[in-house]
Amino acid sequence: QVQLVESGGGLVQPGGSLRLSCAASGFTFSSYAMSWYRQAPGKERELVAGITRSGSSTNYADSVKGRFTISRDNAKNTVLLQMNNLKPEDTAVYYCKTDWRGQTYWGQGTQVTVSS
Repeated sequence: QVQLVESGGGLVQPGGSLRLSCAASGFTFSSYAMSWYRQAPGKERELVAGITRSGSSTNYADSVKGRFTISRDNAKNTVLLQMNNLKPEDTAVYYCKTDWRGQTYWGQGTQVTVSS
């Protein structure tokens, strides 16, 4: 079965960095686009970044452009989100997502808290 497992979240001060990782299994990872979403308390889940199957194309929410970088390692079935210059408004639970055979799959999420 499809499994997505996020890791790398934590507490960081404003201006700091974190790298999130999503380990995928149960499907042919290199054949599917991947994305990161986040959900802050009281807000709807929103797209943060997406990456194509090969990794040749990426897209970002305006709020994270220039600060976050999505990448993937198809040999390791892993998608990464490098987050730099973090701001308090980046505080949220971050989720990995893919659409496989017409169904959407989410990981369990990893908490990112940006606070001094």
